[in-house]
Amino acid sequence: MATERTLSIIKPDATRRNLTGKINAKFEEAGLRIIAQKRIHLTKAQAGKFYEVHKERPFYDELCEFMASAPVVVQVLEGEGAIVKNREVMGATNPADAAPGTIRAEFAQSVGENSVHGSDAPETAAAEIAFYFSGLELVG
Repeated sequence: MATERTLSIIKPDATRRNLTGKINAKFEEAGLRIIAQKRIHLTKAQAGKFYEVHKERPFYDELCEFMASAPVVVQVLEGEGAIVKNREVMGATNPADAAPGTIRAEFAQSVGENSVHGSDAPETAAAEIAFYFSGLELVG
């Protein structure tokens, strides 16, 4: 399996509860390296631009409001098969369906407040990383 990079976002529900370190420990324990990281507070417009792919979906406005409600931690994870590995560590979107030990099983409060975001494919990972980080900030 090839070394990949993927975007990870620790969402407002998790940053409000000071779970950044516990979540990052799960990524690192799974063999993923954090090669870029910053804490930011998105505006609703910035969240809307990032989640533009979901613009026609019924949850879009609520998602943008939520993502702008408190700081988030955006980061780039690197490792063998990082995209799939990150998604495994995160767990299913619905915490009720998430495997025990995953981030969402342990920390998510609901389907909407599910603590983390992760890229779903190499193409989206590249676009999402570029949305938040310049090449100079990736220090793997």
